Amino acid sequence: MAPQRFHEQFDQIQRSMPDIPLALGPDDASEFIYEKGVVLARDGRDAAFVEETVRTHFTEATGLTGDRVRRDSPETNRSGITRIRVGDPGHGDRRGDRAVTHALRAMSEREGRAGHRLVSRNHVVSIAVNSCPGDEPVPAALSQGTNPAPAEAGYDADTAAGVLVVDNGLTHDHALVPLLAHVDGDLHGTETDAAGNLLQYVGHGTFIAGVLAAVAPNTDITVRSTLNDAGAILESELGEKLFEAVADGWPDIISLSAGTSNGRPDGLLGLDAFMQELRAHGTLLVAAAGNNASASPFWPAAYAELPEYQGVVLSVGALRGDGEFGACFSNHGSWVDVYAPGERLTSALTGFDAPVPYLYQHSTYEACRYGFTYVCTCQSPSHVGVLSEDGSTAKPDQVMFEGYAHWSGTSFATPVVAGLVAAHMTANKETDPRAARQQLLATNTQFAEVRGAHVPALKPAGWRPVPVVQRPVGT
Repeated sequence: MAPQRFHEQFDQIQRSMPDIPLALGPDDASEFIYEKGVVLARDGRDAAFVEETVRTHFTEATGLTGDRVRRDSPETNRSGITRIRVGDPGHGDRRGDRAVTHALRAMSEREGRAGHRLVSRNHVVSIAVNSCPGDEPVPAALSQGTNPAPAEAGYDADTAAGVLVVDNGLTHDHALVPLLAHVDGDLHGTETDAAGNLLQYVGHGTFIAGVLAAVAPNTDITVRSTLNDAGAILESELGEKLFEAVADGWPDIISLSAGTSNGRPDGLLGLDAFMQELRAHGTLLVAAAGNNASASPFWPAAYAELPEYQGVVLSVGALRGDGEFGACFSNHGSWVDVYAPGERLTSALTGFDAPVPYLYQHSTYEACRYGFTYVCTCQSPSHVGVLSEDGSTAKPDQVMFEGYAHWSGTSFATPVVAGLVAAHMTANKETDPRAARQQLLATNTQFAEVRGAHVPALKPAGWRPVPVVQRPVGT
């Protein structure tokens, strides 16, 4: 993806986590963001072993000190993970963390002998860590309705599927949208800055709930504000938050439109305990494949390819607006189970009670539709904008949101698929979401082309293709 775009996203997340110094990894390759000065290990014997091994290595190594190596969290945590401080988080810059790098190297040989993973960076899990392109919502006319359009099925409290959306909460006026009558959960909180500009990703959880409710009206949807720091959370905290989200009972389906790459084929250490408990319950995790335009595994979606989680996790990539090809931004590869419409969907956002002028930040998404060939790293077409046009001195465009918006991303392909699984459960009186997943994919006859590969695609009946217009470069 474009380094400039990634650094913009890094800045957004760092501002939302001012007390947590962050760095790019690995070696400024812009594949992920992680916390400086800290590594993760499993509670108990592994944590004690990592702490002692790293301290010894640092004491013996030139230019390092073992004085700072210590536990930085309780010895026992619900997530099963201990934070271990290995260095000064204020040392260095965003290009990496020497202490973390050496701590990982100190454990690499031991991991080989142990036969399992012992240590990890503390990655940032986000709605769009590497957002490529970084898309922002565009106001949509209420008269045009949603896309997908609401299915005709009714709501029955006795048979409704329970869906948990792990996201950034709901907008304050979401209850005024009839489509969201059976949606509850956490409010986002602060939605605009002092100038009345819409903060980044506000409405994301509401939009996803609207897509789900349109595809599967017979659902009880709960939206949590887990990802409320510019759509991000540390890996070490996400495991705890997921356990909190299911404390009152495991839902049929969890829809998660966030994740991170980590350069490894074996998942996220910080989610290990939750993923193992997920496997023991009947819940299906539907997870976004990510917007990096990459084939590298993106977690937790990529758990779908691990043998022990096949059938437990359903990973979702995004289709282009016409539904014939993969979206330019969508991650891809053998670990992606299915693709669904994810470009320029229309759903609920905010503004029903008192429309407010929000700052509209144009996105690099538009460049992919304007004929630029270097997909997802191109510059925006000529217009007045903010986020995608670093250095612009012109006054940003102002727009009015009156309820609906267009938005693009694997974030929104994910609830399409979660909704189709839920709708299948209702239509077939199937109470097992994992069985519904298998049945849905087995009977699916729709396909699309993604990077030259013939892949399964799920397109709800109420979805309307959006024409793809390629314009010459420079127009």
